[in-house]
Amino acid sequence: MVSSALTADQRGGGTDLPPHLGVPGSPPDAPAAVVVTGLRKAFGGVQALDSVDLTVRPGRIHAVVGENGAGKSTLMKILAGAVLPDAGTIVFDGRPATIASPMDARAKGVGIVYQELSLFPNRSVLANLFVNAEPTRYGLLSRREMVRRARLVLQRVGLKVDLDRPVGMYSIGVRQLVEISRVLLEHPRLLILDEPNSALNERESERLFGVLRELSADGVTMLYVSHRLQEVFTVCDEVTVMRNGRDVLSRERTQLTMTEVVAAMIGGSERALYPDRRAADTSRPPALVIRDLTVGDELRGVSFEASAGEIVGLAGLEGSGVAALLGALFGLRRTSTTSARFPDGDGLPTSPTAAARRGISLVPADRRHQGLMLDRSIARNIVHVRFGALRSRDPWLRRREMEVAARRQIDDLRIKVRAVTSSVNQLSGGNQQKVVIGKWLEVRPDVVLLDDPTRGVDIGAKREIYHLVRQLADEGRVVIFRSTELPELVGLADRILVLYRQRLVGEVRGSEIDDRSLLHMINTGEMPQPNRRDVP
Repeated sequence: MVSSALTADQRGGGTDLPPHLGVPGSPPDAPAAVVVTGLRKAFGGVQALDSVDLTVRPGRIHAVVGENGAGKSTLMKILAGAVLPDAGTIVFDGRPATIASPMDARAKGVGIVYQELSLFPNRSVLANLFVNAEPTRYGLLSRREMVRRARLVLQRVGLKVDLDRPVGMYSIGVRQLVEISRVLLEHPRLLILDEPNSALNERESERLFGVLRELSADGVTMLYVSHRLQEVFTVCDEVTVMRNGRDVLSRERTQLTMTEVVAAMIGGSERALYPDRRAADTSRPPALVIRDLTVGDELRGVSFEASAGEIVGLAGLEGSGVAALLGALFGLRRTSTTSARFPDGDGLPTSPTAAARRGISLVPADRRHQGLMLDRSIARNIVHVRFGALRSRDPWLRRREMEVAARRQIDDLRIKVRAVTSSVNQLSGGNQQKVVIGKWLEVRPDVVLLDDPTRGVDIGAKREIYHLVRQLADEGRVVIFRSTELPELVGLADRILVLYRQRLVGEVRGSEIDDRSLLHMINTGEMPQPNRRDVP
C-alpha cells in the first residue's frame, strides 16, 4: 500500500529488495492504494486530461492503455510529480495527497520509469544507480554499501555489468534495465512503468515480467503503460483504457478480450483500423510469378502469382516456410526454382543489394537489430539503403542530399521528429518503424515485402501503417505482407496464401477471408469445405 513517507530503512539502511509491503494478490474488495477523481489538465488549448477517474488496488499490476495522445503519459507525470493538475483529487492509501514535485512523489513512495532514459551516459553504472541517493556511513559516502545494494538489485533483474563502466558504453536494452534498477533501489510503494521494455529483447522482457510478478507478490502496486496488448494480457491484473483524455473502460483483465480493448481505444470496431478493401482488377497480368520455389528443407515447391496493386498476405505457423519465402524473394536464401519473374522481367535476386538495385524492398520484423542503426541520425538511416544500392557513386554522403531525402519521407509518412539529425533511438516504436519503411521507399520499389511491419507499435501507428500499405498497393506496387496477428491479415490483405509444413496449401480471398477459416488452415493445412480453392 502507498505510504505517505519512506521508512528509515528506505532512506539509507535497508538491506532487502524490496521489503514485504502487503498481502500478495490482494482481493478485489481490498481498499484502494490510489484513487484519482476528476483529474483535469490542459496544455494551452489542448485538453490532455478531461475528468479522469482511476482506482488502483494494492499489490496489483494495473495497465493503462490507449492511442498516442490519449493522456496516459500526462496522468503518469501528474502522479510522479512532474506535472501539476488543473483540477481533481488524488488519494493515497485513503489519505488525500498533493504531489507538488518529483521529490514530493518519491517521499510518498512513488517511483517512475520513463520511456525516455534519464541516465548520465558518461557516468558509471554505479553512479547512475545512486543519483542524489548515495548511502553514507558516519557522514561519508559508503561505496561498499552502494556496491552491495547495486549487486542485489542487478541480480534481481538478471543484469551482469561492470559497475565502474560508463553506462553510455552499454546497449539501449542494458541501459533500460539500469534505469529500472535505479527506481527499484528506492523501494517504491507505487511503481509507474511507462513503456518499460520498449528497448528490451524478448529474453530481457521475460526477465522483467518475472521481476514485476515478484514485486506484485510482495505487495508493490504498479501502473503499467504499454501499447503492446499481448504483454498487457500476459502480465497485468487490471486494464484501464483511455481515449481523448478520458477513461472509457476499466475492468479485470480476465473479463476482457483484446478485441474489446482495441474497440475501446479507437472508439469503434477493430475493422475501423483498416482501409477499405478494393475490388480486384482481374484484367491485369501478374507482375510477380513464382514457380516451384524450393529453399532446402525450409520450403518445397511453392508456386504463386501476384498482381501490381494487390496486397498478398502470408500466413503460417513458425517454421511453416513463410520466413524462408520472404528471404528467397529478397535474395537472402539460396533457392532452386524452375521459373521466377519479377516486374523488371528478371528472376530471383541473388543478394539483398541486388534486390535493392532492382526495386525490391524488405521491411524486417526486428527493426532494432535488422532495420535500423540506432545510434545514427534519422537522415542517415533513411538514405543509407538508396546510397548503398547505387552501382557507382561519390564516396561521400552529402549532408544536404541526406536531409532532403529524410525530410521527404518524414513529411510523406508523418514521422514525428525533433530534427533530421536526431538519433533514431530517440523516436517512439511507431516512428522508428516509419523510418524503416521510409528508407526502403527511397529505392522506389516495385515489390514491397513486409515482415510483421506493425510489431511493437501503438494502435495509432498501426492504423497509419495499414493505410500506408494500402497506398503502396494503390500506386501499383506488389505488396507481400506477413503478420503474426491474424486480424491484420484478415483486415488488410486482398488475398492470403497459407503455408503449412513448408508447402503452400491454399489461399483465401475477398469475402472468404475470416479468422476461423484462416486459423483452421494454418493449424491443419486444409481449407474448410466448401470454400476450398486450388492454388496455381
